[in-house]
Amino acid sequence: MEMLHYDFMQRAFCAGGLIALLASVLGVYLMLRRQALMADMLSHVSLAGVAGGAYLHMNPTITGFVVATLGAVAVEYVRRSYKTYSEISVAIIMVGGLSTAVVLMNLNQSINKGFSAYLFGSVVAVNQTELFLMFAVAIIGGTFFFVFRRPLYQITFDEDTAKTSGLPVSWISLGFSVVTGMIVSAAMPIVGVLLVSALVVLPAALAIRIASSFYSAILIAMGIGLLGVFSGLTASYQLSTPPGGTIALLLLFFLIAGISLKKALVKLGKVRNSKSLEGEVAPINSMPSLSE
Repeated sequence: MEMLHYDFMQRAFCAGGLIALLASVLGVYLMLRRQALMADMLSHVSLAGVAGGAYLHMNPTITGFVVATLGAVAVEYVRRSYKTYSEISVAIIMVGGLSTAVVLMNLNQSINKGFSAYLFGSVVAVNQTELFLMFAVAIIGGTFFFVFRRPLYQITFDEDTAKTSGLPVSWISLGFSVVTGMIVSAAMPIVGVLLVSALVVLPAALAIRIASSFYSAILIAMGIGLLGVFSGLTASYQLSTPPGGTIALLLLFFLIAGISLKKALVKLGKVRNSKSLEGEVAPINSMPSLSE
């Protein structure tokens, strides 16, 4: 294909594939842990890091990565303080991150000029440094999910039972939060801060609805994520549209189409079952009674 002759498109497809795989797996865990908004919150926190990096004349990608990771750690500690209302931690950290970003952007008006790439994503925003960062995140995140796959499974469905069985729940949850922050901040150059939650949540939302088991949900989510990113980048190049919005719209289309198809198949199955039952009852009703 013509677009793959360009270095920036090669980097975009490579980075997008890595992030799609990691974000899809992360999304399944976040949805089952009822923390789907965590990705959106950390993206706003990373925006504060990007603004801080630009204001201090540092690499915005690196500062956004560091601040998002610190924000993930802060979420875990605030969540422990509000055990009954754990979703409050997301709101508190999100307000802090977004307000910090707004203040820093207003302190230096020149920051606003280069923010569109971070807000909405851009294929040209993926440079060599960011690609290496994504490779590092992919290695760390993939290793974490593989090594702790069984403990994470237990913690996701029953945290209290996991504690009684001797698992270090607090440390594993903290590690999960850190990995979440790393993945979210690394996804910014592809889909942007405002749409990063779409890459995390939408593939997982469809996979959970159509999968028959936990591990099949993870595999399906990874496939949907890859399809959404690759087709979105291709459509973005051909139509000259923002890659982040294009990817998010395609993933949303996949979600709506997948759920609608499943409902149609369920209804079709019910109709077939009712017809088969009618076919079995009909001969019985047509038999003559003993009184005749």
